[in-house]
Amino acid sequence: MADQGETRYPAGAQIHVRDEEWLVRSARSTDRDGDRIEAVGVSEFVRDEEAVFFTEIDDVELVDPEKTTLVPDTSSYFRSSRLFLEAVLRKTPLPQSERGLALADGFLLDPLSYQQRPAELALSMRNLRPRILIADVVGLGKTLEIGITLAELIRRGRGERILVVTPQSVLEQFQHELWTRFSIPLVRLDSLGIQRIQREIPAGRNPFTHYKRVIISVDTLKNIGQFRHHLERIQWDAVVIDESHNLINPGSQRRALAEILGPRTDALLLASATPHNGDKQSFADLVSLLDPAAIVDANDYDPEKDLGHLYIRRTKISPEVRDQMGEEWADRGPTHSVHCAATEAEERIFAELAEHWLPAPPTTVEFGTGDQDRVSVSTDPLFAHNVLKTFLSSHVALGRMVTNRSDNLTAKAGKDAKDGKRHDPALDAEQEALARLAALTDSIGDGSAPGDSAKLDALVEQLRQIGIRPGGKKRAVVFSERVETLKWLARVVPARLGFPADSTPEETAAGTTSDPAKRFRKPVLLMHGGLVEQEQQAIREAFSLADHPVRLLFTGDVASEGVNLHRQCSDLIHYDIPWSLIRIEQRNGRIDRYGQRVQPEFRALILTSAVPGAKDDRTVAEKLLRREEEAHKLNGTAEAETGYYRAEEEERRLIRELVEGGSVEDFFDAAPSGEDDGLLAGLFGQVDTITDQELPARAELPSLFNDTAAFVDTALAEVFDERADELIGLTRSRDADNRPYLSLSPAKAPDLLRRLKALPPSYLKEQGVAERMLLTFDRELADRKLSDARESSDTLWPNVSFLTDIHPVVEWLTDKVLVEFGRQEAPVITSPDARHPTFLVQGIYSNALGRPTVVKWMAVTGLPSTPVVTSMSDALRAAGVGPRLAVTGGPRDRDRLQSLVPAAVAAARAHLERTKDAWADLISEPLADYRKQLARWEKDSLLPGITSRRQRQVEKTADDQAHLLDQLRTTGRPLLRVLAVLDRPAPIDSPEPADSGDLT
Repeated sequence: MADQGETRYPAGAQIHVRDEEWLVRSARSTDRDGDRIEAVGVSEFVRDEEAVFFTEIDDVELVDPEKTTLVPDTSSYFRSSRLFLEAVLRKTPLPQSERGLALADGFLLDPLSYQQRPAELALSMRNLRPRILIADVVGLGKTLEIGITLAELIRRGRGERILVVTPQSVLEQFQHELWTRFSIPLVRLDSLGIQRIQREIPAGRNPFTHYKRVIISVDTLKNIGQFRHHLERIQWDAVVIDESHNLINPGSQRRALAEILGPRTDALLLASATPHNGDKQSFADLVSLLDPAAIVDANDYDPEKDLGHLYIRRTKISPEVRDQMGEEWADRGPTHSVHCAATEAEERIFAELAEHWLPAPPTTVEFGTGDQDRVSVSTDPLFAHNVLKTFLSSHVALGRMVTNRSDNLTAKAGKDAKDGKRHDPALDAEQEALARLAALTDSIGDGSAPGDSAKLDALVEQLRQIGIRPGGKKRAVVFSERVETLKWLARVVPARLGFPADSTPEETAAGTTSDPAKRFRKPVLLMHGGLVEQEQQAIREAFSLADHPVRLLFTGDVASEGVNLHRQCSDLIHYDIPWSLIRIEQRNGRIDRYGQRVQPEFRALILTSAVPGAKDDRTVAEKLLRREEEAHKLNGTAEAETGYYRAEEEERRLIRELVEGGSVEDFFDAAPSGEDDGLLAGLFGQVDTITDQELPARAELPSLFNDTAAFVDTALAEVFDERADELIGLTRSRDADNRPYLSLSPAKAPDLLRRLKALPPSYLKEQGVAERMLLTFDRELADRKLSDARESSDTLWPNVSFLTDIHPVVEWLTDKVLVEFGRQEAPVITSPDARHPTFLVQGIYSNALGRPTVVKWMAVTGLPSTPVVTSMSDALRAAGVGPRLAVTGGPRDRDRLQSLVPAAVAAARAHLERTKDAWADLISEPLADYRKQLARWEKDSLLPGITSRRQRQVEKTADDQAHLLDQLRTTGRPLLRVLAVLDRPAPIDSPEPADSGDLT
């Protein structure tokens, strides 16, 4: 057996194992078992069967290029040869030395360069591996940026095994975007998905080996105890973790998950609009998942200098983003503060709160000097402010809070008595105050008639102005922090707007769904964290469908992160206001995001009071609204405005300021942003991490076809011998606008059907994909079908699939074309323009991981005495190889051509060896730079005072990174493959022998 790194099995190569022929899909080196080869059978007995081989266990024979047999191609217009060469070109991964994007313009999305930047950064020379943090603000399209990056990795043979980890609320949304726009199928492993797979696989088998590309919720996967042993046995090509700010907390389950996945993946893509919590050490800890040697001192680092290659962040007002948006993101409208004067009943509650719960400071005019002892009746000052905040949501929510607090105090008094503790008289005073509040809330009506609640009356009026009514077309979303408020609004608002009594879906018992699709076909929907995921998913989908009857959605902050609500909605109302700029911005971002073509409008209901000393919504909420709006206009984001980068921390600090007698203004004045040295603030500026001058040119992709559509059409005719209609039910049609599409039946092609099982079950079922799959290369048709799906009433999945270069159907056809030739065979193409015999040879250098570092497409002429190596593309072009090159005769002397095969291989090998140093320098330069960085990091990390535990960590990390550098170097001999030969045709009077071989 050759030394590790000397035997390589590139994707697309044919191998001979266990007396059968196989096509290599991917290969990588292992520590103990040689190369691990994933392959699909091509010989008759194992055709289309998938297998994994280890070179230390199986005898794997790679095609010997010198033994290549030349066979004349007599197919019409050399169709077989052109398809074979194209299939090899498509199946060969782009090398490590290719930094330019290859597929960015071939997907169902607007070609916006700012959305291509993360992929360019991930593949740049500064990155040892594709590992970056995408930190664009809310709404810029991070899912699309991730999709572009994953597609580029797939084209490079580095995206075979993909794991996407997202919050449960955006799981299907993420899956939908990657399939409909990029043709990347992800198997959803939510609770139902895992149950389904466990029924299909043997007990105890790793569920993550059953499918190669998986999407799963972080809430499911964070159960480390259940999944650790499975995750530790998987090596991923790419891992995506959305909302990655949740990974920061050391010791948390999410952090433990990241620490397991990080070392077990090549590419790591983290995404978060709020990438840190304001703590330098915490952010350094997050970045260490991407590159453990990026930061020496977690308290002192330069974001641009040290981390510029690891993260990218833009806002809507970043020049590149602003200049490209066009009509795809309408400018945000103003936030309207709707003042609501409290009713008499509500004023009595304000008076109670001002008098007993949140009395004004004794120095104020209202209370004079005679009230020096006035303090809150609550034994917990923080609770007193929560009472206020809850009342500003609704009296219904306050009533529930008062009841719960009273019950808790009663239980505490009982426990104290049982334990023999002295009774606290302060508890009696608070219980009396709670009783008064309970009576006051009970005195307010249920809101079914005007006059019970000022904010409720204002909400109804605002909704009427927007146009929310039975039979109307407008939609609106209403946010509230309190579930009790949401349930109350969903109960009383529909009737006041004229909707039927059953407009809101009934609640079900916890853990049941009772067919969510039917339950939520209502004009008014209610979504909160108490609903099971299937119910929340049905509501999110319903709100995105134009033809769905829903007109009004009441929701809480369960929908404030990552959820798309903008497809059919441009109006949002804050019924109550979070005491956090971040949370306000996150809410607004549900409708103010890329793809919103109508100016989003925001309204906030501001409850006002005439009671002296009352702290109404003007005290905090309205000030925060104005500050968020100003920050958005100035910086494109409000996240750095306070110096606190987590909504929970921001609100907690603000309440503490209020408890201590301060104001919102005091809170902003004292915020860390005023004292910060600019280190983390730099992470929130308008970052242009890559300049146009630094961008690599687009990747060069040699091709014998004008586009993928031409390749697929020709491949279908070749593979199915003009019987595609009979064998796979293929038909070609045009829609009402004369746009072309294909239709085929995967059920007639079991090998294709197996590939399609990785598609979303809801898509397969709704569109009947197994029986009939509709496909198109027409971008306009595909885009319209995607829009039509959103206009429907029952599905978001389009009935026509856009065919990208990485679509399963295209990959299926490519594999089929590759095995059309026999083992170790290469076609001979004759052309009157071929002046001399020209051998087309593929040359590949790889690293120890089995990934190509250099790929050369060579044309060898001048054999045997004076070999010359030029470009394969130039040779094909000069010979006129294309759909118009007719077969005018066989090769002049096939035996002589056959005898020149070893010389052609030797010439190609010698050419690669001569140019090896130039390629090695190009590849080794970034590796050498990182090796120097690693040495500096290791040295600086071991300064005096470093604990022995930290020293052991540094030593292990340095060893691991050094080992990785060794694996990324080009190593071993090049793999050579004779692909075809170009020659002049024999004269008409000297025909090729009849047994020359007919490839058709």
